[in-house]
Amino acid sequence: MKIGIVCYPTFGGSGVVATELGKALAERGHQVHFITYNEPVRLGSFSKNIFYHEVRVSEYPLFDYPPYELVLTSKLVDVVKYEKLDLLHVHYAIPHASAAYNAKHILECEGIHIPYITTLHGTDITLVGKDPSFEPVITFAINQSDGVTAVSQSLKDDTFEHFNITRDIEVIPNFVNLDTIEHKWEEKHGLKKMYAPNGELIISHISNFRKVKRIPDILKIFAKVRKEKPAKLLLVGDGPERVHIRNQCEELGICDDVILMGKLKSPDEILSISDLFLLTSENESFGLAALEAMAYGVPVISSNTGGIPEVNKHGYSGFLSDVGDIDDMVKNALIILKDEKALNKFKEQARKQAELFDINKVLPLYINFYNKILNNKKKV
Repeated sequence: MKIGIVCYPTFGGSGVVATELGKALAERGHQVHFITYNEPVRLGSFSKNIFYHEVRVSEYPLFDYPPYELVLTSKLVDVVKYEKLDLLHVHYAIPHASAAYNAKHILECEGIHIPYITTLHGTDITLVGKDPSFEPVITFAINQSDGVTAVSQSLKDDTFEHFNITRDIEVIPNFVNLDTIEHKWEEKHGLKKMYAPNGELIISHISNFRKVKRIPDILKIFAKVRKEKPAKLLLVGDGPERVHIRNQCEELGICDDVILMGKLKSPDEILSISDLFLLTSENESFGLAALEAMAYGVPVISSNTGGIPEVNKHGYSGFLSDVGDIDDMVKNALIILKDEKALNKFKEQARKQAELFDINKVLPLYINFYNKILNNKKKV
């Protein structure tokens, strides 16, 4: 197949999943065309089956805001025509689904029929999508898609609850490439002494540091765990909440043991040396960071919101607690960290749980879905 993938090229979960999906498809002989405004951060080296098409928005004094959706639409028309794509797969509803809809109908005027699939990732539905200024367009673009997928059952349910959706949505979960992780795990495992020179436990968190991630809860949990077990906290990411972290660390007296790593193109090195991962979010449609942690054999202490319970199995790969229940999270963390035997048991179980989401199990679900959509196109 010749597949056009539209995504945000950033560190966010939707961009990461779209990029990894495209790379996996290319490895299996499909031709993949990434169409976005920057080269995706997780793309890495190109292969013979991977192509990148830049969406470049020109600056005009007439526009207060760059008309990205219109430029993306034109680029989609161009790439579909000249690369003879079979289908478009757009990740994140805003504005990719509506741009795909427009491109599809422009191409139909020229006798070209291109189906498009929309994958919903989370905040495009649960946060941004609820804005009344976006809702009618999102509803229309989803309903007009030739196929729609969501990364969790929770997100599917939220979509039907908040939008007037008149079509089916297929749940295809996010995934990890365990073969790649196995290689990187062996390669990076010697880094632990750099951050924990005295054998401290390493607790980590990765996010975009928005309020929904509840970074203050992470720090409070760490401060209480640290009183019981020598530990270091590695915070990977950046965002609006970062400016408050240093002050809170000083209030809690934990500054010497909290390391701000900033944005990293890949979290592999940090996860490969972590003993525990914290995810305290108010809402997560899936919890990709938790899955990536488990793939490295890192047990997860998380909130029980959104799609996280579909990923993190309570009492097995880690523990689930109510949002904001810091004391329960601390209690559960200490169950995992109490001794080496308990920690190793949870690490092994976390890795086994991640195997359920290996790309070799999830990729066929996407390929089958693509074929279903293309077969429907032939019937039309």
